[in-house]
Amino acid sequence: MAFIHSTNDYNDIVIALNTATKNEWSATIAQMGKLFKEIYPEAEFNCQFLDESIAQSYGREQNIEHLLVWATGLTIFISCLGMLGLVIYSTNQRTKEIGVRKVLGASVPHIVSLLSKDFIALIAIAFVVVTPIVWWVMHNWLEHFAFRTAISWWAFPLCGIGMMLVALVTLSYQTIRAASANPVKSLRTE
Repeated sequence: MAFIHSTNDYNDIVIALNTATKNEWSATIAQMGKLFKEIYPEAEFNCQFLDESIAQSYGREQNIEHLLVWATGLTIFISCLGMLGLVIYSTNQRTKEIGVRKVLGASVPHIVSLLSKDFIALIAIAFVVVTPIVWWVMHNWLEHFAFRTAISWWAFPLCGIGMMLVALVTLSYQTIRAASANPVKSLRTE
């Protein structure tokens, strides 16, 4: 079976080869090249498999995907470092308050939730601000494809939950350490 696509600049002939005779394809392609040269002696015979051509056309998107994966990982790592620095600064500033609360009977989970709620609120605000922007960018990017998928609504809450989990893992060590510290030391040094 053959399909011929012709424009002013070039001609394409698409030929379907039998997959059962795959080991004979090189001989078939050589015969096609020979016949092509007989019919079009001035033209160049260029053979390309359709799956390779399609993979080539999506090469740019694959490169962008690899770049975005690395950029996303680096961004998450840097944001976690920034959040960890902010938590360390906050717990150092509130050492006396944590000590007083512990002396008055506050539990470690209560102090951890007290220290974490400000950071969780900041992450929730960031999520609310970023979600429409991300939806708009993704929607515009997907419009350039002939076959595209719709953006699923569940992806956004899933990402929000992922953000909260990463934040809680980042916050947990320092806040638990600050909440578990001996209150006598913190009150004595102040």
